[in-house]
Amino acid sequence: MTTLDLFASLEPSPEPEPAQRAAELRQQLQHHGHLYYVLDAPDIPDVEYDRLFRELQALEAAHPALLTADSPTQRVGGSVQEAFAPVRHAVPMLSIRTETDTESSGAQAFDARMRRELALTETDPPVQYVAELKFDGLAMSLRYEAGVLVQAATRGDGETGEDVTANVRTIGQIPLRLPTDLAAGVPAVLEVRGEVYMRRDDFEALNERQRQRIASGMKGEKTFVNPRNAAAGAVRQLDSGIAADRPLSFFAYGVGEVGPAQPSWQSHHGVLMQLKAWGFPVAAQTSLVEGAQGLVAFHQRMAAERDALPYDIDGVVYKVNALALQQRLGFVTREPRWAVAHKYPAQEEMTTVQAIDVQVGRTGKLTPVAKLAPVFVGGVTVTNATLHNELEARRKDVRVGDTVIVRRAGDVIPEVVSVVLDRRPAEAAQFTMLTHCPVCGSLAEREEGEADHRCTGGLFCKAQRKQAVWHYAHRRAVEIEDLGDKLIEQLVDGGMVHTLADIYTLTFPQLLALPRMAEKSANNVLASIQKSKNTTLPRFVFGLGIRHVGEATAKELARHFGQLDAIMQASEDALLQVPDVGPTVARSIRVFFDQAHHREVVQALRDAGVHWTEGDALAPIDMPLAGLTVVLTGTLQSMGRDEAKDKLEALGAKVAGSVSNKTSYVVAGAEAGSKLEKAQALGVPVLDDAGLNLLLQGNKP
Repeated sequence: MTTLDLFASLEPSPEPEPAQRAAELRQQLQHHGHLYYVLDAPDIPDVEYDRLFRELQALEAAHPALLTADSPTQRVGGSVQEAFAPVRHAVPMLSIRTETDTESSGAQAFDARMRRELALTETDPPVQYVAELKFDGLAMSLRYEAGVLVQAATRGDGETGEDVTANVRTIGQIPLRLPTDLAAGVPAVLEVRGEVYMRRDDFEALNERQRQRIASGMKGEKTFVNPRNAAAGAVRQLDSGIAADRPLSFFAYGVGEVGPAQPSWQSHHGVLMQLKAWGFPVAAQTSLVEGAQGLVAFHQRMAAERDALPYDIDGVVYKVNALALQQRLGFVTREPRWAVAHKYPAQEEMTTVQAIDVQVGRTGKLTPVAKLAPVFVGGVTVTNATLHNELEARRKDVRVGDTVIVRRAGDVIPEVVSVVLDRRPAEAAQFTMLTHCPVCGSLAEREEGEADHRCTGGLFCKAQRKQAVWHYAHRRAVEIEDLGDKLIEQLVDGGMVHTLADIYTLTFPQLLALPRMAEKSANNVLASIQKSKNTTLPRFVFGLGIRHVGEATAKELARHFGQLDAIMQASEDALLQVPDVGPTVARSIRVFFDQAHHREVVQALRDAGVHWTEGDALAPIDMPLAGLTVVLTGTLQSMGRDEAKDKLEALGAKVAGSVSNKTSYVVAGAEAGSKLEKAQALGVPVLDDAGLNLLLQGNKP
């Protein structure tokens, strides 16, 4: 049976009879339970499984005759994999009830139910609870005999699990031996219950290794959908060496069989603190709270911190703290009455891809974006999901018409996690990146060794215009002091600035008409624009925003060629003769100036009056400070460090950021720190302001 067959009942159709629908739901849940628990390869998100489970629960509640012994609602889920030896749990590993109301009322409802079942009145004190995180991993039971780990077993069906001891021994957080002295009080038999999980950073590192293995041609390798999937797969590897290669972690949250003598534990929190004292990791967020107010506060606090945690959670868990009250409350069918899981909004959902558009970022990056049928996930309605780049879109093989699982966590941009291949339309075509920018029509290129395609339109591309203007006006470029981010946004959005040259055509009435623009501010902007016309060749080249051309490269280009026209006309071979210019930079410069609209912008800037001093190409060896390496530190009296750096580099010196044996001089101003100390230790000459001025006159002290 395929997933397409299983989802047939979800398509619009006449309402089936209760018995028929219950049978369909049992079949679907058993199928997806097998994929999730046994094969570790789910093809629907958890929220979809939960939805089917709740529908079956409701049917059985409304029609008790439909309840069967093999219904998924009557068991925890999962089964024993034949490759592992079965382990019978002395104390069943039951699941707990899930509160589906993701708002605070879910916590209030649980507290009200506990007070009602404990026959507490309004005058009785609040119930004390332990509030814990609901980890998204694999439940595990660790059995210790005489303080030594002898067995690790999965939950399985709640009664019988799988022996995965060899794999669990590879988890560094799990103690192999507990303290056995009398003071430690370790029982002869102790079963510790907890969750095996994978941290997000470990998951990303694992998937990166998997991608490298796939790229190298290794057969049978795959990337993992999520940390839970990766953790479950690692725990259930037949080869423990493979498990050891996958970084797993563990949190303890309870106990199973303990004996023969029973410890004098009075509370669940006491149990957790004892486990922590014996060396088991217990989540730091675990808290003692009182009443509904305490539960609500914990739920809200963890919701706010959820995305910052280094691991995935899908909710929180509330447990009555007093063990005597737990015993009094007891169990109902498959769940303890004294505990509940309170979920957060799902971070994964299922929807369909209606189109794949290509968006252009402010730096020219082309990003394929899946246009989705609206779906509520992560607390908001999502209609777009990033596919990052062509390589990622092809790796996930996302196509128009596909049914996909979408993930959104907090403020993270929604992304497509995986494709439900069984539901793919026959006509769905593989995505191919555009050859030209969809905004300006310029060539789109992907440089060798890079994943992203970029529009080569640069200054001409509307999508990149704000970034281009901001970069040009930067203090390390031509420096237009009063042209800030917000003003640039107003000018571009208002249609007053289309190219860099349009900056120099702005008028006083245009500026004064902008919101919150006073006369004095408008005059200051115009004065800054006028002042920026007098610049230097390195600043101008840097200000053009040529990809890969930073300040240092712009200065080397100006030194080597002396004139802008020479730079614009230089071949790639000629550009490669410039220090610090390699093939990637040379190609980027050539591509930039090969665009006719870039040459037009440069000419328009010149026509507007932007100018600089040009001269013949000057070999570094001919410059007065050629061969010197200078480090600046502290606050200089006569000029700022940026100005000092520009003047030193203009005379051929190299200005470095750290002191070494190759440093010629250290210029130290007020409050100089570790760089001065290192210079003194290495015997590097130290100059003050007077020494700097001598150096700038071309004299080597």
